[in-house]
Amino acid sequence: MPQKPGKAFAMSAADLRDAAEELITVRDFLRFAVSRFTAAGLIHGHGVTNALDDAAFLILESLHLPIDQLEPWLDARLLTGERMLLAGRIAERIVTRKPTAYLVQKAYIQGVPFFVDERVIVPRSYIGEMLAGPASADLFGADGSLIQDLEGVYRVLDLCTGSGCLAILAAMRFPNAAIDAVELSADALAVAMRNVADHGLEDRIRLLKGDLFTPVAGERYDLIIANPPYVAREMVEAFPPEYAAEPRKAHLGGEDGLDLARRIIDGAAAHLAPGGGLLCEIGEDRAILDEEYPALAFLWLDSAESEGEVFWLAGSGEGGAPLV
Repeated sequence: MPQKPGKAFAMSAADLRDAAEELITVRDFLRFAVSRFTAAGLIHGHGVTNALDDAAFLILESLHLPIDQLEPWLDARLLTGERMLLAGRIAERIVTRKPTAYLVQKAYIQGVPFFVDERVIVPRSYIGEMLAGPASADLFGADGSLIQDLEGVYRVLDLCTGSGCLAILAAMRFPNAAIDAVELSADALAVAMRNVADHGLEDRIRLLKGDLFTPVAGERYDLIIANPPYVAREMVEAFPPEYAAEPRKAHLGGEDGLDLARRIIDGAAAHLAPGGGLLCEIGEDRAILDEEYPALAFLWLDSAESEGEVFWLAGSGEGGAPLV
C-alpha cells in the first residue's frame, strides 16, 4: 500500500537548498525524483504509469522542454533558479500527493496540450486516444469505420466536457463540425474556456452550462461523445490522495458508477441525427449495461490502453428513433 506522506518523505528548506546545490544536471534530478517518488509510494495514474515517467514529465514540463524528448537533455546543467524550482516541485509532489499535472498546470492527450488545475479532473480518456491516437483512422475516416465521412460530420455534442479536451480533439478530427460542449461545473467551464481559446476554437466550440442534455433540448447531432463520471461510490471513498485531489463529482457515478451512463443512453436517441452515433466511456463494468439493455447492440471498443471500456451505439431511422 502507498505510504502516507510524513516526516520521512517531506523536504525541509535545508533539504531543498541541498538538492539545489548538489544536483546539477537533468539526469541528477531525474534520479533523485525517481528515488524519492518510489520511497514515498506515490500513485501514478494521471497520464503516466510509473515513477520514472512521472519524474520525467515533471522535470521536462517545468523546464519548458519537449515532454517526449528526455535523452537530449539528460546531461544539461541547470541554473540555480531551475534547480530550486525542480527541488520545490519534487517536494510538493511528495508532500501534497497532488498529480504532477496540477503542479505544472499542463496535461497532454496524444501530444495535444491542455491547461489544467484543481478545478477539473486531469484529462485522460480512451476516447481521446480514439480521436487522436495512431489507430484513430481505423475508427474514423476509413471504409467500414464508425464514421467514414469526416467532412460530413457537422454537429458534435460533448457531454461532461470538463477541461474541454474531447471537444477540442473532436474539432481537430472533424474539420466541418460545430461542437457543443456541456458541463455542470462552472469552475470546469472556466478551464474549458481557456483551453478552447488557447487552441483558437472559439468560433467552433460552444460551451454550455447544464446537466447533460438539458442545455441542448431539441438539438440533434451527428456524433455524441461522453466521458461522464463513472466510478462507484465505494471506490471513490477509497481513493488514494492523488485521485482524491481531483473534483469528487468528476469521478462519482453513483453506487455502481453508471448512473450518468444510463441517463446518457436513455437520452441519446432524441438528440441523434439520422445516421449518428454515441461514443461513451464507462470503465470496466460493461457486463452491467449489457444485462440492463439487452435490446441495444453495444459495440465495445478497444484501444492501446483499454479493452472494452468505451462503447459505440449507432442511431437508427429518422429523428427520435431508438438506438440499436
